[in-house]
Amino acid sequence: MSTSREASLVIDAFRQALHTRHRADAAWTTTGLVHHSDAGSQYTSVAFTAELIDAGIAGSIGTVGDALDNALCESTIGLFKTEAIHDGGPTWTDRSAVEWRVARWVHWYNTTRLHSSIGHLPPIEFEHHHRQATTAAPIPEVA
Repeated sequence: MSTSREASLVIDAFRQALHTRHRADAAWTTTGLVHHSDAGSQYTSVAFTAELIDAGIAGSIGTVGDALDNALCESTIGLFKTEAIHDGGPTWTDRSAVEWRVARWVHWYNTTRLHSSIGHLPPIEFEHHHRQATTAAPIPEVA
């Protein structure tokens, strides 16, 4: 969370995501990944673009005013607001309470929440199954 729109916020989140993936699976690579974002100044900054290039990830920025480009992201934000922020829970008294709630929701969303669009699995489990299925076993040499 930040009170400004500086690129450092998305750069820190980006680096954290990469670190988390590498920590969970040392063989994980960024091959074939595309980072899609809106045209916010954080994502169009020279600093963030350099991060994408350094990580070997292609950048994709949606067109201004085209909600279809960001439909999945907007849907997730809607779920977040419904399930984490406007759930009839606590009245937010300070920033740390909101930060804690956001961190808990993101963890739950990725590791526990079942998603019908991916076979009623949490995203982390779906990704694990996908990686196992697409990682080809070495073909034995024929003598």
